[in-house]
Amino acid sequence: MATRVEWVSWQRALGWAPVLKVLAVLWLVLAIFMTLPLAVLLIERDPDAPAFVLSISIVLAAVITTWLLTWRVPVELKPRQMFVLTTLSWVTISGFASLPLVLGAPQLSFTNAVFESVSAITTTGSTILIKIEELSDGLKLWRGIMQWLGGIGIIVMGIAILPFLKVGGMRLFHTESSDWSDKVMPRTGGIAKATLSVYCGFTFLAMVTYWLGGMAPVDAVVHAMTSLATGGFANSDASFGAYADNPFLLWAASLFMLAGALPFVLYIRFLRGSRLALWRDEQVRGLLALLSVVILMLTTYLIGQNHAPFEALTHATFNIVSVVTTTGYASEDYGQWGPLAAVAFFYLTFVGGCSGSTSGGMKIFRFQVATEMLKNQLRFLIHANGVFTSRYNGMPLTDDISRGVVAFSFFYFLTIAGLALSLSLLGLDFTTSLTGAATAVANVGPGLGEIIGPAGNFASLPDTAKWLLCIGMLLGRLEILTVLVMLTPMFWRK
Repeated sequence: MATRVEWVSWQRALGWAPVLKVLAVLWLVLAIFMTLPLAVLLIERDPDAPAFVLSISIVLAAVITTWLLTWRVPVELKPRQMFVLTTLSWVTISGFASLPLVLGAPQLSFTNAVFESVSAITTTGSTILIKIEELSDGLKLWRGIMQWLGGIGIIVMGIAILPFLKVGGMRLFHTESSDWSDKVMPRTGGIAKATLSVYCGFTFLAMVTYWLGGMAPVDAVVHAMTSLATGGFANSDASFGAYADNPFLLWAASLFMLAGALPFVLYIRFLRGSRLALWRDEQVRGLLALLSVVILMLTTYLIGQNHAPFEALTHATFNIVSVVTTTGYASEDYGQWGPLAAVAFFYLTFVGGCSGSTSGGMKIFRFQVATEMLKNQLRFLIHANGVFTSRYNGMPLTDDISRGVVAFSFFYFLTIAGLALSLSLLGLDFTTSLTGAATAVANVGPGLGEIIGPAGNFASLPDTAKWLLCIGMLLGRLEILTVLVMLTPMFWRK
């Protein structure tokens, strides 16, 4: 009997080996990218270099150990394994990515280092660091690389994984690249390569643009990475406010943040000859319409407060695009623009960009689907026996998509409410608790108020609050339901 139990336990453990094998590959990629800031530090003979050497050694040790245990196992991932892989990849990569922040010059505590790395990998952009200008170029570059890697991971997850897992209405964007068919299909590699090419192209274009606009080389590289990743890490405590007197950079950053918030598969279709692919997409049109209306409203509001028209338009556009795309840059403390602006920015925190982009938030398509569902319900109230078919982007809105959107929206706001309540129990004020919870789950970055607002910082929060916010950032990035489903007993039954 004991032998049989041991055999069953071994078989179950072996069933998760493909997950560990894929994780080892992802860790290896992380270690390779760690060599870039290490090279910079070695060239500059910076004392932070040994911290990266040790960090790379630790990650490689984990890779080698895991690979030796799983190298004979074929990589055939079933749906249940995909849920676990998706969650573990973000958690473990965030943990390994924090090592240089603990071992390097900042010598952060474990809590602060994990908070910074989770914020980076999830492209949230909240930070606990102060005097960022004084960090070594290697650590500045590492902060940018973490967000850049998180950005491409988010795109692949949104294109290939979440639609397959039917999470939160993502089935609406099911394509051939989403069909894993119980194993990793070669076609997924093709779409990933094309996406990476577009992502790298935009990043390089942003680097050159920022450099021509007056940024120092390391600043141009880091801000290019964090703009396309819609992450928001900057090389200054003032965020993008360090360039507030340079309209060219503010407008350029607005365009690159917007580029990161649009569906990357549409860029691929555009390059393959479908020139109207972006404009025909309802997500894109809805996002551009929302931005136009809010920018016009707040620009008029700022002009009424005696701001110069072009200055008002520039700063309104930059900060609105930053919040809606969940980038989190700030050119000014928009919390001081008045009550209308404060409420508007709080609402904009929840929106997010398009599915298949680097942005967080609820995603614009869920608001559009909810609107279609409302229209249908109103039709039923008028014509009780009528048959109505709602469509989105030319596709019918099936029951499973509608259920996914409703379930996601419910748990999204429930998560924010629970997180805000938990933060308030730690003694944080109402504004900090509510906007901190919202900005964490929406992966935006700054909240509102004097503590965590655009001019503030998360460093003063209690350690428990930082861990809660880390959970919120991960839940928001993983679309909440991906994690919640693993908390059900049904998930773990054979």
